[in-house]
Amino acid sequence: MEILYRDKLPLGGFAGIKEHRLVIDQRIGGDVSTWDGIGNFVYLADARYNPYGESNMHSHSEIDIISVILEGSVNHEGSLKHGQSLVTNQVQVQRAGGEGFSHNEINPDGIKNRMLQIWVLPEEAGKDASYKVYTLNKGQMTHIYGGGQSQDETLPSNTNIEVGILSKDQKIYKEGEFLAYITDGKAYLNDIVVENGMLIHGTGLDFKAIEDDVHLTIISTK
Repeated sequence: MEILYRDKLPLGGFAGIKEHRLVIDQRIGGDVSTWDGIGNFVYLADARYNPYGESNMHSHSEIDIISVILEGSVNHEGSLKHGQSLVTNQVQVQRAGGEGFSHNEINPDGIKNRMLQIWVLPEEAGKDASYKVYTLNKGQMTHIYGGGQSQDETLPSNTNIEVGILSKDQKIYKEGEFLAYITDGKAYLNDIVVENGMLIHGTGLDFKAIEDDVHLTIISTK
């Protein structure tokens, strides 16, 4: 099992955003201080928007972009669901596909917010652009990305992403290769204490929350 510590990485950013980039896969340019992803997952950043900061309007194609709102709120502008507002513990999923989309994410408040930015490459090029929003419920993991072609609850992919807010002593088990990122609280992961800002890569996940409101993101291919 390997661990990457967010706070040992350089703080970068752009526009009104400061962020630690933990995953920049070789398929999108790579970085010596970061990890590659697994499956089609290629990018992970733990970001804070400055008060009233924004990303500025920009475009994407053939990439799926997942935004997990950890603290504060975000106002979404763009070609998909312009005017959508997101708050803490909501997740926005945008598929650019071949059609592409433009967007600007804005912090509407006078204090910093916090958001995870996750990118996944599509398995099939040329798809229509699409947009989904999920609300996380305390005490459970929510499947927000990946799954079969026959369902429409999530964007289909063999790469799966789950996000949860777990209660004290709650347990999660998962077979196969995984990347797990902790963004709040403490837990045991395969008998090691893990906490906010730790990205863990391993095979076979055995997770138990030590306290309430442990915020966990799991990326897997099984």
